[in-house]
Parts: sequence; C-alpha cells; structure tokens
Amino acid sequence: MGSHSLEVLKGISLDIFKNEYVALMGPSGSGKSTLMNILGCLDTPTSGTYVLNGSDVSKMSDDDLAEVRNKEIGFVFQQFNLLPRLTAAENVALPLVYAGISKKERTERAMEALNKVGLGDRSHHKPNEMSGGQIQRVAIARALVNNPSLLLADEPTGNLDTKTSKEVMEIFSNIQASGNTVVLVTHEEDIAAYAKRIVRLRDGNIESDNPKEIASAVH
Repeated sequence: MGSHSLEVLKGISLDIFKNEYVALMGPSGSGKSTLMNILGCLDTPTSGTYVLNGSDVSKMSDDDLAEVRNKEIGFVFQQFNLLPRLTAAENVALPLVYAGISKKERTERAMEALNKVGLGDRSHHKPNEMSGGQIQRVAIARALVNNPSLLLADEPTGNLDTKTSKEVMEIFSNIQASGNTVVLVTHEEDIAAYAKRIVRLRDGNIESDNPKEIASAVH
C-alpha cells in the first residue's frame, strides 16, 4: 500500500505430496488465501521458491504460469464461476478450448468429468436450471477435465446448505481416493475434517501441521 509493504507469509516451508488431501485453515488475515494463490500460480512469491511437479514455478513468466495453471491445476471456488449461457458440458469443456483440444475430444472428456461427479444426465442444462449443489459439481467437473496434478478448492461449500455440503465433500473424498492431490481452504472445522492433514496458519506462519488418522475423516 503506497510506500508500505505488508509481509503476508513469513518464511513458510511446506511439502505437499502426490495424492495427499490437505486442508489449509486459519482466521482472516492469517495468510491462507495468499498461500492458496501462490499454490495456484495466481500470485508469485517475492522471495523463496515454489516447486510444482519438479518445476520451479516461482520464477516463471506470466505466459508460462498461465500454461501451468491450465495443465497442472484445477480450481474450485465458492462462487462457482460458471458462464450462465453455456450448458454444463460446455462449461466443463472450457479449459480444453484454451488448451487447443479438438471439439470431439472436448465433448468426450467433459462427459467423462460430469459422470465422475454424478451429473452425466444434466450435461445439457444451464446453470439457472440446476441447484447450487449441482452447479458446484459442474465446477468440480470443470476443474477435473484437464486431469490436473493439483485440485485447489477455496471455501467450496461456502454457498451451500449442510446436506449439500456433505454431498460435495464426499465427491472431493472420492476424487482424492482415485489418485488426485486435493488442497482445500476452509474456515469450517467440519469441512476440514474430511481432509487427511490440516495445516493451520496464523499471522503468516504455520501454527500446526497435523496428519490425521484416516478413520477420523470418515463421516
């Protein structure tokens, strides 16, 4: 802000391994959103390194980062961010358009992703024809369509009721069980409980980093 610089993250050191399910937790101002943005290659750190799948992405150009985001990372947001005029299948296929994939393959992969979240029968519906939970499932399918190395979910149940939240979180558990790496940002303890490891942030530092017994994550 002006001539003032604000240190958000303070020398955080963190390893997340393939097929882990990690929840990032912390109060407002703890740095979890900034950390999420760095993990998602939306921000670059002012110092230090971020290595994703063996590549140091902390020094990459904006164009290279955009390519990494499209190929390596799937994003799921609280606000869903679907395009209202497109069908579920068209929304899911959107990342493949930017990746230059043929229309036939885009359609096949979009349907495969929708089937993974149990919405193959709603592929031709637009967002205004679906419930909040169905819309979030479409957003999850869109995040999966590129077969990303890392799935990042930022408060993915923030706009959903309790029953729908459970259904969505069970989908994330299934995604992780099938081999994907999932990192979830949440301030809700019951949502974090689905993860196998909880990293708690406070004032830009890691306050605790606890793997959990798998049994405790099962509801």
